Amino acid sequence: MVIRPYGYAMWEAIQDYLNVKFKETGHSNMYFPQFIPYSFIEKEASHVEGFSPELALVTIGGGKELEEKLVVRPTSETIVNHMFTQWIHSYRDLPLMINQWANVTRWEMRTKPFVRTLEFLWQEGHTAHATLEEAEKEALQMIDVYTKFAYEQAAIPVIAGRKSKVETFAGADKTYTIEAMMGDRKALQAGTSHNLGQNFSRAFGTQQFQKANPKARQGISLLNAKVNDRSLLLHIILAIVLFTDENGLRQHVWQTSWAISTRFVGGIIMTHGDDAGLMLPPRIAPVQGINESDAYLDFLILRAKMLVVIVPIWKKVDEKTGVLDAASSVAETLKNAGLKVKLDDTDQRTPGWKFNFWEMKGVPLRIEIGPRDVSSGSVVISRRDIPGKQGKVFGISMEPSILEAYVKDRLDEIQSSLLQRAISFRDSNIVDVSSYEELKEAISLGKWARGPWSASDADELRIKEETGATIRCFPFEQPQGTKTCLMTGKHADEVAIFAKSY
Repeated sequence: MVIRPYGYAMWEAIQDYLNVKFKETGHSNMYFPQFIPYSFIEKEASHVEGFSPELALVTIGGGKELEEKLVVRPTSETIVNHMFTQWIHSYRDLPLMINQWANVTRWEMRTKPFVRTLEFLWQEGHTAHATLEEAEKEALQMIDVYTKFAYEQAAIPVIAGRKSKVETFAGADKTYTIEAMMGDRKALQAGTSHNLGQNFSRAFGTQQFQKANPKARQGISLLNAKVNDRSLLLHIILAIVLFTDENGLRQHVWQTSWAISTRFVGGIIMTHGDDAGLMLPPRIAPVQGINESDAYLDFLILRAKMLVVIVPIWKKVDEKTGVLDAASSVAETLKNAGLKVKLDDTDQRTPGWKFNFWEMKGVPLRIEIGPRDVSSGSVVISRRDIPGKQGKVFGISMEPSILEAYVKDRLDEIQSSLLQRAISFRDSNIVDVSSYEELKEAISLGKWARGPWSASDADELRIKEETGATIRCFPFEQPQGTKTCLMTGKHADEVAIFAKSY
């Protein structure tokens, strides 16, 4: 998949927001290698089993067959743990909280732009903790970061919850998820956070000592000085990390990992778009022109939380200067108010063509200025979320304080409107069910089914085989009262959401 500038600018807007949140929660950015020894993947049995069909392997390098195959990064838990074994020796080294922005490769057989691609971009966080409670708190904290981003920035009303055992990430004890309903009513897993327990730390010997062990540290230092063979050195170091003398107690660290990817760009497009093109929330929308063979525009990409495009309109040559001056003044007013603005003053396309172009691009607000507007000291403003004449307002004053307040209010309204529209769409397409027959009917109609569940993994797989739907999550928000499993008729503690997904 090639991500063109407009789509990549949306990804950058996501990065800008999340980077701030990651650092606020104590995480640091770093980078790990893309090529991972296959033996690392094999160390965690359920991990290799879960990822094996999706792995891309490198067997030849420099024209020679490699002694050990290399895996093109599908995710980084294994190589992260390889390094954690060398960085974590004491409780004083914890918690260790890192994040990386990277590309990953998973051998998808059926691709769909942004949603399922052989290679995609993402961030992946990895943390190590002294206790299970700390790891669980971290996993829940990060799914909450994703949830707030989805609601407050992307205007996507995700449902946050816990994955079933069948759907849990390979190698994790628990997986938390945010599930979004797309315009075709399919579910999109928009972000996940995993409590890995001690599974990877046991596989890799990642331990923290309850008491500092100076003998172990001294031994590692001596070995670094005397042993040249890196693989031999690694095995000796691991042996020392696993060593506990009579004065020291040892235990494996507790870990988490969490990620969000360019799939979220696809989620924004499929949640809010319509037949006319994109419809982007003001806090996500980028703005730029195109650089086609006709050389229409070569605009600089502008990333911002709120965006406006200004289209000046003139027919006669003697009208051009006055209209452009007024448009430039309006643009300057809004820029001074902290808004990102694009003045589309090219004369290579008609105003109608520009209207359609910016509508297709999903820019939240369009300001039109013609000769009569200049004379009256006003502008015409159109909202992308309300098509046609209904979304167009005439006679908005150019007076800076009035125009600034009006534009900011409308942008806030658009952000809220898109969220409320998505909530209404989601809620109207979730059906509460109490039996398997009702579930099958809901799924056959393309809806999500929500019902009590305490059945087995085999029952869950049966539903997937017979309906194509899976348990998307057990929502954090659960209804009160006694519940009876829709499949078995036995008591159920939770309701689950079933849906077809990408």
